[in-house]
Amino acid sequence: MSAPSSSSIAARRQAFKALHASGCFIIPNPWDTGSTRYLQGLGFKALASTSSGYAWSQGRPDGGASREEVLAHLRDLVAATDLPVNADFESGFAVDAQGVHESVRLAVETGVAGLSIEDASGDAAQPIRPLDEALIRLKAARRAIDEAGGGVMLVGRAENFLHGVADLDDTVARLKAYADAGADCLYAPGIRTAEQIAAVVAAVAPKPVNLLVGSASPLTLEQIAALGVRRVSVGGALARSAWGGFMQAARTLSEQGRFDGFASAASGQVLNDFFRDGRLP
Repeated sequence: MSAPSSSSIAARRQAFKALHASGCFIIPNPWDTGSTRYLQGLGFKALASTSSGYAWSQGRPDGGASREEVLAHLRDLVAATDLPVNADFESGFAVDAQGVHESVRLAVETGVAGLSIEDASGDAAQPIRPLDEALIRLKAARRAIDEAGGGVMLVGRAENFLHGVADLDDTVARLKAYADAGADCLYAPGIRTAEQIAAVVAAVAPKPVNLLVGSASPLTLEQIAALGVRRVSVGGALARSAWGGFMQAARTLSEQGRFDGFASAASGQVLNDFFRDGRLP
C-alpha cells in the first residue's frame, strides 16, 4: 500500500463534507486493512476507525493503544481505501490542550477526512471532564485543524451515556457548547430512543449529528433518517461480530472437540476472489 496523493486526500475531504449536507448515510467501522477493503467493496461512501476494534486486534483493551500506534493504524486505513476515513481519536492522547493540539496536528497528517475528540476523562471517580476543560481541549483541536488547512471535519463527542451519566439535559448542553466552539458534527454515543435522538438533533441544528448503533436496534435507517440524523456509525460492533464467530468456533474446539463451529465460516474462495480482484458473490 502506498500513501495517497495530496489531491486524493483533498478530494476525499470534500466528498466527506458533502455527505453531511443532506440525507443520512452509514459510516461503518473497519479495524484493519482487510475489513477496510471489504467495506469499500460493499459500496459504503465513507468509513470510520474504531478504537476498540483496533485495540482488540492488537490484544489490548479499548484505549490501550498508544498515540503512535493509532497514528500508524490511521495511515494504514487511509492507504487501504479510496474512501474518506473518520478517525476515532479518543480524547486526543494528551493530558492538556497543548498536547491535544499536537496530537490532532499529527492525525491530520495521516490523511483522515474527520476526527472526533471525546470528553471522557478516564477517571472512574469523575468519568466526564468538566465542560470548561472539555471546551478548551476541543478548541485546541479546532485550531490544529484550521492551522493545517485541508478541511478535516471535527466531531465533538459527549460521552455521558457511555459512562453511566444518563443525563440528556447535560448531554445536549455539552453538544451545543461543542457546536459553538467549532465542532462540525456532533455525537452522543449511547443515546438510543427516538426521543433522545430527536432532542440532540434539534439542539445542534443545522449541524449534522452522528448516531451510534452498536447493537440490535428497533430503529431502521429510514426511521433514523426521519429523525434528522445525518450519519450512523457502528463503533466496534462489526469487530465484536467477527470476534463472536471466532470465539464460538474456538470454544467449540476447546471444550467439545467438535468442528461444527466452522459451519458459518466465510468461504476461502470468496475471500480470495474479493482480495484478488474485488469480486463479490
